[in-house]
Order: sequence, then structure tokens, then C-alpha cells
Amino acid sequence: MSALRADIASEADVRRLVDTFYDHVNQDALLDPVFNGFAQVDWPRHLPKMHDFWSGLLLGTARYQGRPFPKHLPLPIDATHFQRWVALFQAAVNELFAGPKAEEAKHRGQAIAQVFEARLREHGPLTVV
Repeated sequence: MSALRADIASEADVRRLVDTFYDHVNQDALLDPVFNGFAQVDWPRHLPKMHDFWSGLLLGTARYQGRPFPKHLPLPIDATHFQRWVALFQAAVNELFAGPKAEEAKHRGQAIAQVFEARLREHGPLTVV
């Protein structure tokens, strides 16, 4: 069946991946409360930023401007949340694409989650104010 799935090759592919992934996040019992309850993500503003972020990583565009890590500091998240994020991200990639760029996307998602989780751990236990 992977022969029927193309690799990530365009801006439209990146948008499709990001949108599909966040659709999964919004339906997930563990992550939805963080994104929509605690963080109250403004999806019309957030999704274009994520399109730019992933387009930069996967297609080499340079539109994303920002520092994503600090926004994660106040979130009530732990290793379980990162594991679920990675699982949903990799599932979205696998659902839609196959090929070297799709594999790169999965590896980059895993690496980002590992770095963020480690950096959050360095800041000690998170407290919700």
C-alpha cells in the first residue's frame, strides 16, 4: 500500500501533514485538553505557523520566525504527552506519505520531542499558576 502514497514534496503536502496531525491531536484524550483547554490554541493563527515551521524543516523554506520552546514552558506536560505527540505525528506521516522525506519528517518529529522534553526536565517540575 505504501506504493500508493507519495513522498512529501510540496507546500501542499506539508499543509496536509500538519493539518491531519493536528486533527488527530484535537481528537486525542490526552493532548486535546492541553492544546484546547490549558493553552487555548488559536488554531487559525497557530496552523500557518506550523505550516511554516515544518516547511522550513522539510523543504528548506525560511518563513518560520520564532522560538517555539519558550511557549511550552508553562504547559502541564510530561514524557507521556511527548510520547503521544510523537505517536500521533508518526501516524499522520504514515497515513499520508511514504519515502525518504516522510522518514525525515518522522525522525525530526522524534528529535524535536526529545529535545523539548529534556529541556523541560532541566527546568524542574512544572507548576501551573
